[in-house]
Amino acid sequence: MTDASSPSPVALLVERLSDDIRRGVLPPGMALPTHRKLALQYGIAIASATKVYAKLRELGLVVGEVGRGTFVRDRPMQREWDVDDEARLSSSAVDLSFNHPSWPEQSELLRATLRELATAGDLSALMRQQPPGGRQHEREIVASYLRDVRGIEAESERVFLVGGAQQGLDVVVRAALRPGDAVAVDALTYPGFRMTASLGGLALKPVPYLNAANGGHAGPDLAALDALCRRHAIRAIYTMPTLHNPLGWVLSEAQRRALVEIARRHDCLIVEDATYAYLVDDAPPPIVTLAPERTFHVSSVSKSVATGMRFGYVVAPKAHVANVKRVIRATYWSLPSIVTAIATRWLASGEVERQEQRQRERARQRQAIAREVLRGMTVVAHPSSLFLWLPLPEGLRMDQVASALAASGIAVSKAQAYATTRHAPHALRLGLSSMSDAQVGPVLAEVRAVIDRLPL
Repeated sequence: MTDASSPSPVALLVERLSDDIRRGVLPPGMALPTHRKLALQYGIAIASATKVYAKLRELGLVVGEVGRGTFVRDRPMQREWDVDDEARLSSSAVDLSFNHPSWPEQSELLRATLRELATAGDLSALMRQQPPGGRQHEREIVASYLRDVRGIEAESERVFLVGGAQQGLDVVVRAALRPGDAVAVDALTYPGFRMTASLGGLALKPVPYLNAANGGHAGPDLAALDALCRRHAIRAIYTMPTLHNPLGWVLSEAQRRALVEIARRHDCLIVEDATYAYLVDDAPPPIVTLAPERTFHVSSVSKSVATGMRFGYVVAPKAHVANVKRVIRATYWSLPSIVTAIATRWLASGEVERQEQRQRERARQRQAIAREVLRGMTVVAHPSSLFLWLPLPEGLRMDQVASALAASGIAVSKAQAYATTRHAPHALRLGLSSMSDAQVGPVLAEVRAVIDRLPL
């Protein structure tokens, strides 16, 4: 007689396969046996084999593709922006420290595009090196997208193709700034720019932010920015006017014009990071449209389409075009031709715009779930953002909470990664796009439960 307390054959096989996947015995991308073959191999019913694969999908360890089979999923390890504290979680962890946009038809779209590339035009051209900044017709496609979708009029000669927004920021820093230059940044800002600034020897000068009446944040204190520019020789202002990361604000047109006026008064360059701007409907005009003579506009499709699609662009002021081209030639020269061909096809066909709309809808749904699950806690976020800022209750430390969440298999980002001031607030940033739809509520409920269990 079977002991009722003993694990079932399905549970035992799930545990065995899960362990093999986590240890790399079954590597990412490996095709797993069909349901029938799995059943024969382990002496179980086909229905039980179906349950095994369903459970592995729930755990995020495998992915099934209709007509092709079941494959071991390539799951990135936890990324910790804290370079000095690069904690790692198992590959089965839920990663809220990074945003990975995904959607059901992603693989099929890529497969169809690769088939198109294989049968259309001069395929050998994709094996040749591109000119620095991209081929002319592909730069024109990006310029058309910027004009028609983003409302930015920019000649293709001012548009440079880069490997994502992070590389774009690096190009701007190298082309326009020098070691020792002072750059005004928000007191909480994008960690990637902090890293780039550190490597470039820049001096970051924090600008405090204003609190809004509803508990959110209303943007940088522009009076404090003006005073900072009077006290220091500020060479550039780094800003995220449309969907600030991590605080989620969207600057009004009046605030943008005031920021431009300060930059002109003190002869500062402006670096406009628009990485998450696609999430906001009817945002005020981008700053590059208000001050094209001094603004570098940087963005990408990595956050709206796929993080593995390392494709972005820089719109440079005319006076800096030659320097940007020199930097690109001296560093990476050009993007892989296949990447640019895929990305520009999607831009020209409207596929990127369609995916951006889907991501906006998805973000609104997830923010609504977050507001409900975290009701009673302080949550700072834009209604269509794919991340939220979670100030912790008095008495809790961010490292304490992050460690407790890691023990529960949840990776988060700590406020110290975003702080440009000496002391960081005790808060966490939670990315919402790396989970499946079914995971959002339960994972956020576990975040809340972990925080509630910790002694104040």
